[in-house]
Amino acid sequence: MISPKLRHSCAKTMAMRFAGLSLAWAISAFAVQAETLPLSVAMTRAAEADLNREGTAQRLAAVKGSLLQAGVKPNPSLALEVENAVGSGPYSGIDRAETTLSYQQVLESGAKRQARIEVASIERDLVVAEGRIRSLNLMGEVEGVWIEAVAAEAEVRIAEERLKLATDTQGEITRRVKAARDPLFAGSLADADVARAQITLDQSRQIAASFKERLAAYWGGTTAFDLDPAWLEDLTASTALPTIMETPDIERLRARQRIATAQIKLETARGVQDPTLSAGVRHFKADGAVAFVIGGSLPIGRYDTNKGAIERSRADALAAATDIEASDRVRMRDIAAITPRLVSYAEEVKRLDAEVIPKSQRAVSQVREGFARGGFTYRDVIGAQDALISIKERRLSVLKTFHLERARREQLAGQWVPLIPVQEAN
Repeated sequence: MISPKLRHSCAKTMAMRFAGLSLAWAISAFAVQAETLPLSVAMTRAAEADLNREGTAQRLAAVKGSLLQAGVKPNPSLALEVENAVGSGPYSGIDRAETTLSYQQVLESGAKRQARIEVASIERDLVVAEGRIRSLNLMGEVEGVWIEAVAAEAEVRIAEERLKLATDTQGEITRRVKAARDPLFAGSLADADVARAQITLDQSRQIAASFKERLAAYWGGTTAFDLDPAWLEDLTASTALPTIMETPDIERLRARQRIATAQIKLETARGVQDPTLSAGVRHFKADGAVAFVIGGSLPIGRYDTNKGAIERSRADALAAATDIEASDRVRMRDIAAITPRLVSYAEEVKRLDAEVIPKSQRAVSQVREGFARGGFTYRDVIGAQDALISIKERRLSVLKTFHLERARREQLAGQWVPLIPVQEAN
């Protein structure tokens, strides 16, 4: 028969095992739920959550108002004239007064209205292009933070390796000090090196966490996502030329060019004088008779032919065309300058992997083996380990610079333009 004490002990053990399994399942479930966040998804989320999209929507609504107003005809007017009243002689009273009430309308040419409508329509394209510029700039900013976050997690892994090396060396030193093979200060130095490595690791983890929080803040999300560490090792961009697409910057310049061209038509149409027709009724107080009156007027375009405004619009159109060509040249020049730098960074990483890091790792192993035999000092071990870590830190720095430069080239080439969310007016 099982004693109550043994039964209680078994129950307690089973409960602890169940709690441990539950905790493991919870951790496993959380790990499954954590998504691996691709760069494209992060950029799209940030662009869709951007508050500037609301401002662009309001500007598009304003353009709708401008488009509505552009098609409106000039307002008519009513005119009242009183003649032959309060004069001299037979017109000293109001008995012979003549009163005329007329309706007047400016007959604006259809070319003016059509030109105004065309200008307002193209202004919508300008607003859309400027909104797309803001979205693309934000996406480029997010890409930079995303690269920094991936690199920060890689720095954590390097810091963990530094701590492991320091801890392993500390254990060897401790054994040697206890065996009186090394002085006490060697153990103190080993302890200090471990503490320094632990501080570096803690700081690296804090920096990595802060970059993830900063990244999630762009769309108001949480940091329950992972970043693919293998992405940082992708150097294929050094050998692949980017596909050049039209960016929102060029779209804005083209919209300005079209506005200037449409403005030429509008200013030319404004140089044409519009006639004014009037029709009314005249009342003769002397005998109570009524007569219809018809008239009109046409301004004489002698001085103001709107020539200056026409010339200005033509100059604006030529300047816009020049800006498009200049912007495209600058873009292609910047892309051409970045490409050889990417090749250089990729070559350095490959050479570090093939020529430097293996030798440094071998040097660490050799020094540690010699140290165990008493052939080297503790400082020799630390020096070899620090050299290895420094090389890996240099490698990571080159990788991060490579991807930041690649991101700049992608933005210039317009690679992420298809991911810009469609903007509509409210």
